Amino acid sequence: MARPASRRTVLSAAIAAAAGAGALSSSAAAAPAAPASKPAGHGKPLPPVDNRFWTSYTDWRSGTAAGTRAVAGLRPSLVIGSAAGRSYYTDPHTGKTATWEYATWTSPVHVSPVPATEVIASWNARTPAGTWLQVELRGRYSDATQTPWFVMGRWAAGDGDIRRSSLDDQTDGKATIWTDTFSVDDAAGGLRLNSYQLRLTLYRKPGTGLTPTVWRLGAMASDIPDRFTVPASAPGLARELAVPPYSQNTHVGQYPEYDNGGEAWCSPTSSQMIIEYWGRGPSSDDLAWVNPDFADPQVCHAARSTFDYQYNGCGNWPFNAAYAATYPDMSAVVTRLSSLTDLESLIRAGIPAITSQSFLKEELTGAGYGTSGHLMTVIGFTADGDVIANDPASPSNAAVRRVYKRAEWEKIWLRTKRYNASGKVVSGTGGVCYLYWPARPTAAQRRALAAFGIH
Repeated sequence: MARPASRRTVLSAAIAAAAGAGALSSSAAAAPAAPASKPAGHGKPLPPVDNRFWTSYTDWRSGTAAGTRAVAGLRPSLVIGSAAGRSYYTDPHTGKTATWEYATWTSPVHVSPVPATEVIASWNARTPAGTWLQVELRGRYSDATQTPWFVMGRWAAGDGDIRRSSLDDQTDGKATIWTDTFSVDDAAGGLRLNSYQLRLTLYRKPGTGLTPTVWRLGAMASDIPDRFTVPASAPGLARELAVPPYSQNTHVGQYPEYDNGGEAWCSPTSSQMIIEYWGRGPSSDDLAWVNPDFADPQVCHAARSTFDYQYNGCGNWPFNAAYAATYPDMSAVVTRLSSLTDLESLIRAGIPAITSQSFLKEELTGAGYGTSGHLMTVIGFTADGDVIANDPASPSNAAVRRVYKRAEWEKIWLRTKRYNASGKVVSGTGGVCYLYWPARPTAAQRRALAAFGIH
């Protein structure tokens, strides 16, 4: 029997068939649950989105560690102290089996103020060659039952040790992992995820002193009501940020092994725009593998660095955020916002956003195309409140800057249901976006992020 479709928007024509979980064995037992953190907002209406991220030295010391060590400093982190054991991993995408030392950290149980239908994890880390990491989620439902540990991603910045991969179609009969999203199967039936914890496993080659370094781990839990439309918000800001414009379509046919070439590179192209807005970018050594005849080789690099070998695409949301955070002193999360007013508050503070939306050609005036899922970079608002977007689905870099009507754009971004060209009801993303910013933001940027529970 087919499982119900998630609200997760498919960012390419179809999700590739699962390549298999791979054999990952370990002698480590699941870490016991630590004391739960308390929900905020007692006596207030519950928000539709809850962000919880572990980033501080106190945070890293609050979890249950098996071989990991918290490191203090300007940017506190978690590293391997002494390995807790060894395991082997058979990479399903290469067939290669290797032995790894590992250490784990399990977060306290987070009781979300939003009993959730969906949860998306994010992490910021450095994984030098010879290391990688795995993120898992376990939660408790509103019916008092518990989920198993679900793998939310196997990740490394490079692709020389393992092939970074989601693990699609994990299910316990109540919820399913759809690429990067934990999704309750029957949200209409009232079941919700009331709490969760995350488990981080750090891997390194045996006998070395190598370690991943993790600066941020957390998740966005949400319960967005099903809706075909949303009320338009009132304009409140006229400002445009100087974000470099890059077209994905100038890369069509380049490196088709990474999601069919530039044709499907909206997500990494958008990520690269904002990375460069913050003054970061790959080195000449990083780009040495790219054909020197190709313009904007950093976009090719972003596509390779975000490619999910199971999803067979570059649109894995947490993988894009993790890529952005590989650059010096960068932070990144996947979250949801509730209106263009929210986006205005970020633009006011100098923080652009990458948003996910799907629409028919006639639903977005001036786009000239329709899509089942597409990423754009919001860089500002006109005096009339319309959205200024760097749209990578443009024929050239010069054509990337677009102005889209506010009400149309807000609808296609925030809705969770829509009709496709065949009249069939399909999903929308419900306000998903990526936010990238410096690890040491300005006071205004810190306040703007904190308003959404992002610290």
